Amino acid sequence: MCCARCATRSSTTRRGRSCVPDLIAKSALEGKSLTLGGVTLAEVSVGPITSIAVLPGGAKAVAKGLKPLGLTFPFNIRPLMAGWNALFLRPGQMQADPAASAQWNRGAYLVEGLGHCGACHTPRNALGAERGGAAKFAGAMVDGWEAPALTALSAAPIPWSEDELYSYLRTGFSRFHGTAAGPMGPVVQELAVLPDADVRAMAVYLASLTPPPAADAAAKAADLAAQLEAKAAQALMPLDSMGSRLFQGACAACHSSDGPTLLGARPALALNTNVHAARPDNLIRVILDGIPSPAARDLGDMPGFRDSFDDRQVAALVRTIRSKFAPEASDWADLEATVARIRATPGSH
Repeated sequence: MCCARCATRSSTTRRGRSCVPDLIAKSALEGKSLTLGGVTLAEVSVGPITSIAVLPGGAKAVAKGLKPLGLTFPFNIRPLMAGWNALFLRPGQMQADPAASAQWNRGAYLVEGLGHCGACHTPRNALGAERGGAAKFAGAMVDGWEAPALTALSAAPIPWSEDELYSYLRTGFSRFHGTAAGPMGPVVQELAVLPDADVRAMAVYLASLTPPPAADAAAKAADLAAQLEAKAAQALMPLDSMGSRLFQGACAACHSSDGPTLLGARPALALNTNVHAARPDNLIRVILDGIPSPAARDLGDMPGFRDSFDDRQVAALVRTIRSKFAPEASDWADLEATVARIRATPGSH
C-alpha cells in the first residue's frame, strides 16, 4: 500500500527503505509534476500511479511484509539502491520550457515522465543508468529487441515527421515506417486510452528530437517513398535462390510493392526501419514469431515461421529481403548464427 505512492515521490517506503524500481519509477520521480498555465500536472500523473494501491469494493488493506528480493547478488542488497539513487537519480519538478509551446511541454512531460520512452530508447551505462547527452534517445537493445533511435541517428530511410509519429502512436502504423510490433504493440494499445491531444503532443515533442523539417518535407517524403518502392519493384529476384523462393511463397502475397492489400495494412518493406537497421534482430524476430496480436485490430496479424523454416532458411530469407529492399545497406554478417541465437531466446514479446 505505501510503496506505490512513496516510491514515486521519494524512491523509498514510508519506513525509509530503498525501493528497487521498475522502468517507470525513475521517469516518474524525475518528471512527476509540471506546472502549465497554473495547473500542476502532478494531479494527473500521480493519480494513475497510486491507483494501483486502491482496493476495489471497499476492501480493507492487510498488513503484509515485503517479499524477499528474487535477485542475485549483489542486486539483492536493497541499501545499494541508495547509492545508485545518489549517483543517477535527480528527483524534483519538471520545469516547463518557457520558449516552447504548451503543446511541446505537454509532450515532453508525457514522453519523459509517465511515457518513460527513454527507458527503452536510451542506451544505459555499466550500472544500468540511462546515458545522457547525445546518447539520449539514441536507441538500445531491450529484451532482445532493438528500440531504434528517436533522433537523427535513426536508420529510417525517411525521416520521422510529426504526422507520421502521431499516426504510429495512435494507430500502430506509419505508411513510411511500418507496423508497431514486439514491445511497441502493447505501448500503442495502452496509448489508445489517451485523448488525441495528448498523443499529438507526444508526436510534437518526439519530432523536435530530429532536425527541423523542410517546408515541403511531406511532399519530399512522399516522393522518396515512391522512389524507394519503385526501385525495390524493379530489382530482380531470381527464383534460383532459396531466399527468393521463400519470399515468393511466404511473403510476396502481402509484401510485394505492387501487390494488393489483403488483410489490414500492407507495410512497404522498402520503407521499413527494421530492414534498413544496422542489426537484423527485429526483422528476424518478426519472421520467427509474426505479429499475432497487432496493436490495432484494423492492422491485421502476421503469421510466424518459427516452426516452418529452419535457421538456414530464415537466414536466406532475411538476406534476400535486405538485398532487395535495402540494396544500399551493407550485408548482415553471420545470419545463421544470429537466427539460432534469437530462436533460442524468444524474449517476452
